[in-house]
Amino acid sequence: MNKPLLAALATLAVTGVGVAPAAASSAAPASSAALASPVSSTAPAVRAVSFAGTVALSNCSGSVVRLPASEDDDPALVMSNGHCLETGFPAAGEVVVDQPSSRTFGLLNASGTRVGTLRAGKIAYATMTDTDVSLYQLTSTYAQIRGSYGISPLTLNDTRPTAGTAITVVSGYWKRTYACNVDGFAYRLKEGEWTWKDSVRYTSACRTIGGTSGSPVVDNATGEVVAVNNTGNEDGGRCTDNNPCEVAEDGTVTVREGINYGQQTYQIPACFGLDNKLDLSRSGCALPKP
Repeated sequence: MNKPLLAALATLAVTGVGVAPAAASSAAPASSAALASPVSSTAPAVRAVSFAGTVALSNCSGSVVRLPASEDDDPALVMSNGHCLETGFPAAGEVVVDQPSSRTFGLLNASGTRVGTLRAGKIAYATMTDTDVSLYQLTSTYAQIRGSYGISPLTLNDTRPTAGTAITVVSGYWKRTYACNVDGFAYRLKEGEWTWKDSVRYTSACRTIGGTSGSPVVDNATGEVVAVNNTGNEDGGRCTDNNPCEVAEDGTVTVREGINYGQQTYQIPACFGLDNKLDLSRSGCALPKP
């Protein structure tokens, strides 16, 4: 997770490459070799994972997502990280709900070609407390997006993933994928002022870089989203910005240099009701409240 730098963003706007964008997970330098890293051939792939439904933000990655109970005429949702908000990083303990937004997202097809632009009507939910997620409500429905671009949303799995699951991190920003497995889970993941619960730890093959923040983490077997990519320990620092540490239930701290993480998303569906409307008072909803 990197602090936004105006100079870096300006360079990216002109060249499109060369600097890891702001608000991103990075376990390896953004060198040309790192950017070109292919999907690991050792990761088991039950089905092909494509870019269809992913989006590129100005500084991060994301995806158009539906809940298991979402309907075609519901307003579509785009998921990314809380630290990818256009308004800056939410403070520890801060929860953003129903905030107006006109942010735009570049929609990608299966091959990673940008086929259209989607627009938000509001930030439905965002936080960096317990998890690191943002959910934008779009001005388009799922049916309208499918009718205009032939693109269907990714589905959020409402079941907790298990260790060993084969996964792919799909970056709409870089139009690159990273394949590995769920290595395990961090009881608490602490980075600077923020603490996240039950984070997904990847095996070392997922060497995600700047700009992959907010990417959907897809279960290769189901094609459904089980997490949102958000951070990694860059240089072995202990619990500092860009160097998260794992804190066990007994307080033991573990630093894993070069290892990257995502935040689980199975809790999200319980917090939305009819018409994709956020309802943090629903039974089973455990997301932090304002």
